Amino acid sequence: MEMTSVSLKRGCLVVEDNDSVTPQEETKKQKVSEGCLTSSQDGVENVDLRHSENKPGAPEAESTVKDVGNSSAQVQEEEVEEEEDGLSEAGEEEEAESFADMMKHGLTEVDVGITKFVSSHQGFSGILKERYSDFVVHEIGKDGRVSHLDDLSVPVDEEDPPEDALTVLTAENKQQLEELQLFKNKETSVAIEVCSTGSEVSGLACWVDVFMLCIRTEVRAAADPRKHSWPKSRGSYCHFVLYKENKDTMDAINVLSKYLRVKPNIFSYMGTKDKRAITVQEIAVLKISAQRLAHLNKCLMNFKLGNFSYQKTPLKLGELQGNHFTVVLRNITGTDEQVQQAMQSLKETGFINYYGMQRFGTTAVPTYQVGRAILQNSWTEVMDLILKPRSGAEKGYLVKCREEWAKTKDPASALRKLPVKRCVEGQLLRGLSQYGMKNIVSAFGIIPRNNRLMYIHSYQSYVWNTMVSRRIEEYGLRPVPGDLVLKGATATYIEDGDVNNYSIHDVVMPLPGFDVIYPKHKISEAYREMLAADNLDIDNMRHTIRDYSLSGAYRKIIIRPQNVSWEVVAYDDPKIPLFNTDVDNLEGKPPPVFASEGKYRALKMDFSLPPSTYATMAIREVLKMDTSIKNQTQLNTSWLR
Repeated sequence: MEMTSVSLKRGCLVVEDNDSVTPQEETKKQKVSEGCLTSSQDGVENVDLRHSENKPGAPEAESTVKDVGNSSAQVQEEEVEEEEDGLSEAGEEEEAESFADMMKHGLTEVDVGITKFVSSHQGFSGILKERYSDFVVHEIGKDGRVSHLDDLSVPVDEEDPPEDALTVLTAENKQQLEELQLFKNKETSVAIEVCSTGSEVSGLACWVDVFMLCIRTEVRAAADPRKHSWPKSRGSYCHFVLYKENKDTMDAINVLSKYLRVKPNIFSYMGTKDKRAITVQEIAVLKISAQRLAHLNKCLMNFKLGNFSYQKTPLKLGELQGNHFTVVLRNITGTDEQVQQAMQSLKETGFINYYGMQRFGTTAVPTYQVGRAILQNSWTEVMDLILKPRSGAEKGYLVKCREEWAKTKDPASALRKLPVKRCVEGQLLRGLSQYGMKNIVSAFGIIPRNNRLMYIHSYQSYVWNTMVSRRIEEYGLRPVPGDLVLKGATATYIEDGDVNNYSIHDVVMPLPGFDVIYPKHKISEAYREMLAADNLDIDNMRHTIRDYSLSGAYRKIIIRPQNVSWEVVAYDDPKIPLFNTDVDNLEGKPPPVFASEGKYRALKMDFSLPPSTYATMAIREVLKMDTSIKNQTQLNTSWLR
């Protein structure tokens, strides 16, 4: 019998082989019609349409959230422990104006080239995302399987902690560990003395591993507890299904990392998902056991982890086939006939594959303007656009930061106004403090690469939207000679004799770049004129900085959703859920029963979309309604409030 002192510490990073994470997937010359230059949407649009928030807060600026091209969670490592959950919560109470007043300065669809519809039915109004549970996304994997959370069991092998390991700890020990893990006290460690044999200490180490805590043992004798290592027979990656509510994928990864005490970059996934929604997707993590992950179900609200398995490989961004959506539009005004016409058109014809409003930011300075300035090499303008005061919906601390910048032009002083320094504004100010005002290029380079590329991709999207609207206005919904179609990954022209061999669903349009071709009709000149008006040369899209050289890509102009179904239901209570989630089904809740008549009517829609298409653009086609936050807030009624 030996006396062993065990110290359990908070805040350590338990990471094995962190360098063995998935390499970043760089989309260099993507030539597939559904693909776009970034993969952050995966059929999901991260915009809150906010028809009916009771007390709506300012939406997050695009630049503070998105990580547009990396399969690993991109967080500045030196700031992982800083402001851990403060990215989206701080500052909301400081709003002086109402949300609707602030959004008077926001963008509308017309501002970003979204002007056309494909169907002739009469539009009607409805409330999208009155509750985040009205928008549910299930990822479709590369094998075509739709991800569902339907199994919370943990795969067991001989390397997992034995059940009798629990007897090593007293009730007080367990309470101390729970409080340490959940950050309920100010202690950084818990010391536990165990009178035991070496094998029992080893069991304790295994059990504490389930609690996701670092363990340091001080053994006062020759006992040499077995070192707990990853079994060679087990795949290095634990794959699991993540069910989350009202958090985007990046925030969710950061929360999981915090409670597991690991770096976010050991996680990988196939696509990012919406915040204001319930989403279900597959995640992979390096050398974290299913037991440790399952323990999080006891710790975290609005998360559920399950369907665990061990695999040899991580996930890669873009591997998914798409996403399946279940969407409820509440308080619809359309007749049954209007709904039938709208949904039948969506099923048979589809919708224009516009880049949705979220792509362009939510404030008075659209992200595409920053992208245009980058492409023009106008670096002072880039700095001013990101940092200058702006009208519109922003958190209070960002407003104060911008005011300080305008007054002093002192990056360090402005940075002190930011409690959350991981946002783009904070990163740029940190870069300016480090490199000085005369080296804006290097200062801007402090921002993670994918966030920087977001701006120029936004400009490409703006051009694409505008040109597609021009194409449909000029030629309608039929292929014409000079249009582009894909043969494999190569774009070719439709010739006069081939027109009847194609439909509008085959036609693609290019995002501008040095490695694409343009249509052989009037729209080619329209591209040239639009870029020339922005002082850009369509024949020279290579940038002096390689990262900002645009190769271009192709994108289908019309998308026809798959697996489309719908029903109109009546209800009286705006707060009741109108369908069951995966968690409801796991808990055995019966599906809702609807009366034949009710105070309100809702349209429940189901459909599947390929990656990089926007569900809100499909909904826009059904409602024939502007999906911008600016327009939606103006449509609010007393019923919605």
